[in-house]
Amino acid sequence: MRPRSNPRSTSRRRAVTKIAFIGLGNMGGGMAANQAKAGHAVRAFDLSATALDKAKAAGCIPVDSVVEAVRDAEVVITMLPAGPHVRGVYVDSIIGAAPSTALLIDCSTIDVDSARAVANQAREAGYRFADAPVSGGTAAAEAGTLAFMVGCDARDFADVEAALEPMSRITIRAGDHGAGQAAKICNNMLLGISMLGTCEAIALAERLGLDPERFFEIASKSSGQCWSVSSYYPWPGPVPTAPSNRDYQGGFATAMMLKDLKLAQEAAAKAGATTPLGAQAEAMYALFDRLGHGGRDFSAMLQLMRGKLDELA
Repeated sequence: MRPRSNPRSTSRRRAVTKIAFIGLGNMGGGMAANQAKAGHAVRAFDLSATALDKAKAAGCIPVDSVVEAVRDAEVVITMLPAGPHVRGVYVDSIIGAAPSTALLIDCSTIDVDSARAVANQAREAGYRFADAPVSGGTAAAEAGTLAFMVGCDARDFADVEAALEPMSRITIRAGDHGAGQAAKICNNMLLGISMLGTCEAIALAERLGLDPERFFEIASKSSGQCWSVSSYYPWPGPVPTAPSNRDYQGGFATAMMLKDLKLAQEAAAKAGATTPLGAQAEAMYALFDRLGHGGRDFSAMLQLMRGKLDELA
């Protein structure tokens, strides 16, 4: 009797897609590796030779330029630092160089205006485009369990979802172009604020003589429960996978959280929205960054609240 195959894995093996992956940093490297692991032909480009070497070891095909990466691509995925990089790469090296049938997906976290501008340029040139920023951090990027927030035409979403599947735990269409970025900056503003509240509460609990690990047992099962408590607790021990157990290395850097909070504040100013807690969160992470801890995971803010910055090795 023949063993039954896994329909999902069989489909992956047969449907080899030519993917161009641009941007192989802390997030992009793991994401590109998961596309290669799924059996796709991934042409990868980054300005860093070290990143290209890692991509090659993960099964990608390193190339010398963006134009070379996208030349025959069916899907183009970009993961770049900021709006100006995205605008420049798409205008200078992707639009017109990639086949007009290619699906273009930008997974960077950028401002809404830049996402919509690139979408308009891509559509005018005959391309399908989606902004699809991610949530989950480096661990999820490596594990292929990211959450994607997508802004695209409704008719394109099924193809976008399929293209992102090797990297994804869940993919949600937030709305039309730019909605993915709007969802991302709002979500991360909420996360940044909730982490500050979590850190303040732990610091206060400690001062009041309450064991922070015992406080976790209580808060994680009470009305104070939130993702920053249950999945990312900033005190070592209760959540083994949290960066607090690695001296706050890896995870989601403070500098990246600060970038997202700045984007949120810029968007709020343009929209006329009132976000006082978001503004205060931006100021707090900016202070932590100026103190030299921008590379630490954002949950390291606990040490600032405790007055224990000297404990950061």
